[in-house]
Amino acid sequence: MTITYFGYGSLVNTDTLAADAEVTPGRLAGWRREWKICGEGPDGQGRCALSVREVPDGAIRGVMAREPRARLADLERREKRYVKVDAVGHAFRCDVKSKRGPDDLFLFRAAPEQCRWGSATHPILQSYLDCVLAGFFRFWGEAGVDHFLDTTDGWHVPVLKDRDRPHYPRRITLAPDLADLIDSKLRAHGVSYLTPGHG
Repeated sequence: MTITYFGYGSLVNTDTLAADAEVTPGRLAGWRREWKICGEGPDGQGRCALSVREVPDGAIRGVMAREPRARLADLERREKRYVKVDAVGHAFRCDVKSKRGPDDLFLFRAAPEQCRWGSATHPILQSYLDCVLAGFFRFWGEAGVDHFLDTTDGWHVPVLKDRDRPHYPRRITLAPDLADLIDSKLRAHGVSYLTPGHG
């Protein structure tokens, strides 16, 4: 027995998944990402993460991941600020052969009580964003990073520069060249930054 879900943010980075997870890159029609889920981490730092909303003409790249059903409880703990949206397989197409997703494909979107734009008190963690963009780069290269920036709303939310002392629990270490690429793309996109201890 297995579960199959669509990842569009940190779940795209296979370093955050079990080694035996089966991952297929593709595209989901009818959705768009947004920086619109807020909460606090165990360290008390406010943070903003990614959610999605339905849009008729939208489409986002991501991955279809299949894992044993026994891991569902762990996945739901990871996505504790989210609710499941079932049966999105009809909207998914694999990058190779354009094969559609299974009927039981699901995704996570912000729970209503957590769904609000990020802010200075709940910024985007740079360590989280690094993880997400490294995943997109691994599958789609520089075009994947550009796609993510162009298909995500909420770049008015500031980014907390925590790369050196990460608050994100599934942090990764970027190669210097990739860090430079990501930083230049974000600057060109007009992203603003906060420094730790900004208040």
